[in-house]
Amino acid sequence: MALDIPGATHVHSGKVRDLYEYAPDSSALGAGDHLLMVASDRISAYDFSLEPAIPDKGEILTRMSLWWFDQLMDVVPNHIVSTDVPDVVRGRAVVVEKLDMFPVECVARGYLTGSGLIDYQATGTVCGVALPPGLVESSRLAVPIFTPATKADLGEHDENVDFDHVVSTIGIDDATALRDLTLQVYGRAEAIARDRGIILADTKLEFGRDSTGQIVLGDEVLTPDSSRFWPADSYAAGRVQPSFDKQFVRNWLTSAESGWDRTGDAPPPELPSEIVERTRDRYVQAYEQLTGLAF
Repeated sequence: MALDIPGATHVHSGKVRDLYEYAPDSSALGAGDHLLMVASDRISAYDFSLEPAIPDKGEILTRMSLWWFDQLMDVVPNHIVSTDVPDVVRGRAVVVEKLDMFPVECVARGYLTGSGLIDYQATGTVCGVALPPGLVESSRLAVPIFTPATKADLGEHDENVDFDHVVSTIGIDDATALRDLTLQVYGRAEAIARDRGIILADTKLEFGRDSTGQIVLGDEVLTPDSSRFWPADSYAAGRVQPSFDKQFVRNWLTSAESGWDRTGDAPPPELPSEIVERTRDRYVQAYEQLTGLAF
């Protein structure tokens, strides 16, 4: 996974992104203060990294995150330092401030689907938040809810937890701050997306603390990898929605066509070329429809 990048030392690879310590000789960036965050074309689902990769996915994710960070500047600061990166990763990498990351996946849900729907059907709650009876697949919630999860390493599964678990992990003040910021970001982004004909069903955010102690939005933000985007003009509660995100890949993996048994021990099969092409098309469409920019 690691690349030979001038001034960069590989420190970690996740499901999609690779992180490098970054202090090029020709830069004023201080050694140890910054990271080079590279978005690959890899795609993951059900805690597996899939093959083959999706062409241009890393660049699309990077462009979309940068656009969203700009839209959210007055809501929460972010970790972006520069887009001036080595040529080998140009377009799909950014220089970011090194943060002390909170060990919490901060999820906001405005609609009931995915693991939230499974929890609701079993308990009537999602991450300890009680919801009214009678909700169905893709129901819009009366108010968005904060549904945190634990962070999992590659190959492991994020686990939904309640707010009290977050409090026990990082303390009441930080837990409250993360909950409030998550819902503020979701509220802003949901309104922007809706104006562009897209429903933001839910999203996952990551926060850290910078060298001054300020809470900062990190990682990526509001991309098809971390969010569910649905076309607004075809939305109807009670069924699974068509999507602009990697739910398209998940649906294929769990279909009879793939032949994969999710409950078995075998890894997922290779993605067919048609699925790869259609997934890329969805990522491009999401970027262009949200930002109004051509890819």
